[in-house]
Amino acid sequence: MSADHSFTAAMVQMRTGLLPEQSLEQGIKLIRQAAAQGADYVQTPEVSNMMQLNRKALFEHLADEADDLSLKAYRALAAELKIHLHIGSLALRATSERAVNRSFLIGPDGGVIASYDKIHMFDIDLPGGESYRESANYQPGETAVIADLPWGRIGLTICYDVRFPALYRALAESGASFLTVPSAFTRKTGEAHWHTLLRARAIENGCFVFAAAQAGLHENKRETFGHSLIVAPWGEVLAEGGIEPGVFMTKIDPALVETARKTVPSLQHGRRFSVADPKSGPDYLHVVRGSA
Repeated sequence: MSADHSFTAAMVQMRTGLLPEQSLEQGIKLIRQAAAQGADYVQTPEVSNMMQLNRKALFEHLADEADDLSLKAYRALAAELKIHLHIGSLALRATSERAVNRSFLIGPDGGVIASYDKIHMFDIDLPGGESYRESANYQPGETAVIADLPWGRIGLTICYDVRFPALYRALAESGASFLTVPSAFTRKTGEAHWHTLLRARAIENGCFVFAAAQAGLHENKRETFGHSLIVAPWGEVLAEGGIEPGVFMTKIDPALVETARKTVPSLQHGRRFSVADPKSGPDYLHVVRGSA
């Protein structure tokens, strides 16, 4: 692929509030800023519409996908600015008891090219008393999603998914050149793992990784790590945010994907293998995909 297929990618770093209206205002302002600076593809973080820890308040403000005002506004904005707009995710109502954490890739005509429901639920207890139970409010997705951009194929994932490498390998094997990880990483886990995980996903798959992040102390008192990243297929960090909202962007040359994969063709070298576990007896055979 030649250099004429290059494009500009922008990560919009947000500090989402408790209510969709104020969060939408913030998102629109930053997306306009990115487009004004020449961005062709713009990504926002996970839960771009609201960050609510209180279940009652969350469900009071949730809308169905068909009625969600943020999605309607972002679709209109993509059409107005003639950009590919990737809303990292919106919290939407699925049923009376469950929400979905859903990502939307919107085309320059305002149409939804693809949507993806977060597969892996963030249910953890951190040292120091922080506790999260995403599965208490959200139903997990069951399908990995890939879509076509003018510059190559893109794989959609969200935040905690990044800790499950098999998902990214499956997307890369399905032709993805770009892997997306819009996130709301906690400060504690972000400081420890954010850069390492994202660079690893890029390197092991020979893909660009785009990860727009939530940043700072939110109204709900949750603190997110920020540091939105664009990582090249060889592992270099091409653009990085800090801990304040803003726009972080760089030119992307898709030809670097082919270069990285030719240099280390690990996507072609995966082999099936078995795991022998003596505790399960001599006939035990657990077959896994070597490429995962």
